[in-house]
Amino acid sequence: MAQDKIKVLYIDDEQNNLNGFKATFRFDYTIFIAVNIEQAYEHLQKNAEISVILCDQRMPDKTGVQFFEEMREQYPDPIRMLITGYTDIESVIDAVNRGHIFRYIKKPWTDTDVRSAIEEANKFYVTNSMLAAKNTELQSAYDELGKFAYSVTHDLRGPLLSVIGALDVAKTMDNIAEIREILGMMDAAVKKLDEFIKNTHEYYNLKRGKLVFEEIDFNNIIADTTAIFRIAGRMDNVRYTAHVSQNDVFLSDEISIKIILNNLLSNAFKFQRKTASDKFVDVDIKVENDSAIILVKDNGIGIHESHINNIFTMFYRATSEESGSGFGLYNVKDALTKLNGIIEVDSVVNEGTTFKVTIPGKANGTN
Repeated sequence: MAQDKIKVLYIDDEQNNLNGFKATFRFDYTIFIAVNIEQAYEHLQKNAEISVILCDQRMPDKTGVQFFEEMREQYPDPIRMLITGYTDIESVIDAVNRGHIFRYIKKPWTDTDVRSAIEEANKFYVTNSMLAAKNTELQSAYDELGKFAYSVTHDLRGPLLSVIGALDVAKTMDNIAEIREILGMMDAAVKKLDEFIKNTHEYYNLKRGKLVFEEIDFNNIIADTTAIFRIAGRMDNVRYTAHVSQNDVFLSDEISIKIILNNLLSNAFKFQRKTASDKFVDVDIKVENDSAIILVKDNGIGIHESHINNIFTMFYRATSEESGSGFGLYNVKDALTKLNGIIEVDSVVNEGTTFKVTIPGKANGTN
């Protein structure tokens, strides 16, 4: 694919100069011309991809230096270059030193000088854009690390303190019923701790691990998960059914798929209505046209519509009815991002939730 042309804006109050500039460089670059500052702003508003701006210093309404100093507040990204024929160049040098312009070109300019300046300016623009993107990623990672550190200290220490407190109380007890109650509290705390450690491990695998594409047999994956969740279903009186329809070969990353499925099922079992008599969790997986569609449906407590847009955020908890690490759905979303997959949520409070996951196979464009 041919690389897009560099987009250049040239501002000059002499129409002949504009016409000559565009005629000279129209095959090398995408040229926008403006005879005044007002037209220049119109081009900038309509063309966010403009990376290089050249402006004549001697303009009727304001100088090129003044224009650059003004416009960089609203449009800081394009690289600014001044074309000047002034013999007294002190103001131009000052503008360079203060960062208003990248460089200046003396009149009369040559095609080679202008072309070299544009290429150099665009390289600087691309470098700055990449640096800005990396800085955004770094800030996001820093913020995420801060949340992660807080969660580790809070979600690990909380259950441990509960166990320690329960042990201290149990030491003075003789009543078997009371001891069993304390053991139940300890069991809940340890399970919460185990869930957090499991989700943290999944998070680490997603962030550090590389995707390994291999042939996926969803029947085997469902068999593994059924062995885990069927016990939970019996204990909590939840009917669990799973159905797979796969006739085609499907290539994807098995670890990521298991993380997605296990977390969705874990939530479906966890957030059931305690008093309901017909609790169920259904899984339906269909593979066709080199895509896998996974439906996980339950008739649990549901998710309020005000929480739907936030449930995939790290550490976000949409309900206080059950304890959770706030990692599960974040890991689901992260895994799907790596697989170029999407997830849709349909939920009604006190009626249940359906998650629909669509994952393209390796042959369908997954990186």
